[in-house]
Amino acid sequence: MKELKRGKHYYILMAPYFIIFTLFTLIPVVVSFVLSFFHFNMLELPSFVGWDNYSRLFLNDDIFMIALKNTFVFAVITGPVSYIACFLFAWIINELSPKVRAFMTLVFYAPSLSGNVFFIWLIIFSGDSYGYLNGFLMSAGFILEPIQWLRDEQYILWVVIIVQLWLSLGTAFLAFIAGLQTIDRSLIEAGAVDGIKNRWQELWFITLPSMKPQLLFGAVMQITMAFAVADISIALAGFPSVNYAAHTVVTHLMDYGSIRFEMGYASAIATVLFAIMVGTNLVTQKVLRKVGE
Repeated sequence: MKELKRGKHYYILMAPYFIIFTLFTLIPVVVSFVLSFFHFNMLELPSFVGWDNYSRLFLNDDIFMIALKNTFVFAVITGPVSYIACFLFAWIINELSPKVRAFMTLVFYAPSLSGNVFFIWLIIFSGDSYGYLNGFLMSAGFILEPIQWLRDEQYILWVVIIVQLWLSLGTAFLAFIAGLQTIDRSLIEAGAVDGIKNRWQELWFITLPSMKPQLLFGAVMQITMAFAVADISIALAGFPSVNYAAHTVVTHLMDYGSIRFEMGYASAIATVLFAIMVGTNLVTQKVLRKVGE
């Protein structure tokens, strides 16, 4: 009790965050997990069905398996690539003068702020000869007729991946810039005395260990973006996409949650996605703990 009284001011300051977190994150997650064991269509009272929603999800829902495969392909490619790109660009930009650094940070961060960014990519990947990519390929003699980039299932997912990579320099990128700014220069000088011979050794033994909180935060943000992709797929490929070629777990969740109103089944989808994200984050944390060893 003495410890609680001694730190009461800290608890008071943290209370608004914990209240908001509990109301809008913790309680919805718990309710969604409980609801995943019920049939609920928002018109009738929920009825308990046990594990039926999960068995239906993995054994009878072929579209979910397509969405799961697409999501993993998307996450495996965009997650690590965008994470490494965020850090490398932040590391390079951090070496510039303050004014140039501020300008370049804005240039790289701007795509993630653009509200109508999909319109640009729709023009680039337009399926007629007026699309920028088709026009270039036809004028260069690589193709004879336009390619339906957003209607051909062999291209759709890759188009979405490219656009996501372009948009990926967001919050994690800013976190890395901030982390690099807080590194104590005396550590670098001490490292030089202790035998660090080049920038790569400095990066591994000083820079990365000094910004582990930012690295972890960036990993969480990139994992969330990689597994929660939906808006890009819908804007570029439609909803649903051709033969569900760009269908993801989140678009599947939106289908059952906001269109069919099968809230119990949608909660089961959300619970599976949540478990995948938590598992991936735990693995990432273990990997980041080894940085600098």
